[in-house]
Amino acid sequence: MEERTLLFEGFTYHCRIVHQDRPQAEPLVLLGGSSQNRYAWLRHEKWLAEHCTTVTVDLPGYGAADFLPVEHGIDFLAANVRHMLTELAMPRVNLVGSCFGGAIALRFAQQYPGFVAALGLVGMTKVIPDDYADAVPRWTRMLESGDRAGIADELVERFMSPAGTGTVRKHRVVSRLLFRQFMAQSDDEIRMSVEHNARLMSHDWYRNEPVPAVRSLVCTGEYDSLCTPAMGREVAASLPAAAFTTIKEADHLAPVERMEEFSDLMVRFCTGRPLTGLSYCNPVEMLGTDVRRPVVPAPVAAGEVAPART
Repeated sequence: MEERTLLFEGFTYHCRIVHQDRPQAEPLVLLGGSSQNRYAWLRHEKWLAEHCTTVTVDLPGYGAADFLPVEHGIDFLAANVRHMLTELAMPRVNLVGSCFGGAIALRFAQQYPGFVAALGLVGMTKVIPDDYADAVPRWTRMLESGDRAGIADELVERFMSPAGTGTVRKHRVVSRLLFRQFMAQSDDEIRMSVEHNARLMSHDWYRNEPVPAVRSLVCTGEYDSLCTPAMGREVAASLPAAAFTTIKEADHLAPVERMEEFSDLMVRFCTGRPLTGLSYCNPVEMLGTDVRRPVVPAPVAAGEVAPART
């Protein structure tokens, strides 16, 4: 294991690399959500790093990295990922982004396609849900006024599926964990959270730009009420060709609720193994612009017979 502290455009950030000497695939780079740091994936490493070198990161504005002013958006963070991969001498990687990390991963793939061997998006949407966007100003006021318990309750309620939606493993345990994490934030972390909310509202979350035609996977929990399966399907349909699936008995926090199963899915994806027939996933759907593109018959010259269509 190696920890690196790097500098990009005047901002210090940190990455954690768990090396695999006999990798079965390109390095796996994990970009976590807004409340995750590079250590959020520690318990996943025993499954992931067995197969490939694994990289997690605190980008500027998150975790232990430097505070990042709101004028720096997703383009800046994508450029920061490129800087990290250049510094780590990793010219081609499997890139997986979860929630906010998914927005960064997709923007990175659009702007630096040569680095991407495969693209995974977890709990991702093309549009920030209206009720979430409407709540951001209120959450900002609550953070600034020091109402940590109030916003912790609201954020847990927003990230976790409502009672009665369906069976979600570890629902109570993960809810308590999230609440404690929000309550334990330092003053610096609160300041970063306020700036993060402002960043969400000040920059493009999604852009309709070309995406490289690489192996892609979009997934979320079957009961995700923040970035719903329908939203995930829309993301998958915007890619050239993507496998889409939902993880059973999970919601937006599927990587935590079903840690071993999520890790197995990521390993299969990164190593190119089949994603079908998995007991913990619902049936895989193939979506995307190339999948939907109609087959145009080749022109037939005079006197030729058109080939039979099958």
